[in-house]
Amino acid sequence: MSQTIPEVTPEVTPEVKKLLRVLKGEMSRTELMGKLSLKDEKNFRLRYIQMALEAGLIERTIPDKPNSRLQKYSLSDRGMNYLKRLKKV
Repeated sequence: MSQTIPEVTPEVTPEVKKLLRVLKGEMSRTELMGKLSLKDEKNFRLRYIQMALEAGLIERTIPDKPNSRLQKYSLSDRGMNYLKRLKKV
C-alpha cells in the first residue's frame, strides 16, 4: 500500500525559469551563459544555477565533483515536470 505524495511546485524565480527554458540535454555553465547572453559568472552561479539546484529542478552530470571543469547540467525529472506544467498554462 503505497501513498503518493503530491509534488510541491517550488517557487521559481524569473532567472531560473529562463534557465530551464534554454537547458537542452546536458549543457556546461559556459554554454548556458551564452544562451542567456550573460557575462557575470558569480551572478549566474548564485541566481541561476544554485537556485535551480536547490529547488531540485536541475542536476549536475558529475554530482560528486561539483567544481569539475567537465561539469554539465541537465533538467531533473522535477524540472521537466515543471516545464510541462508551464506549457499547459
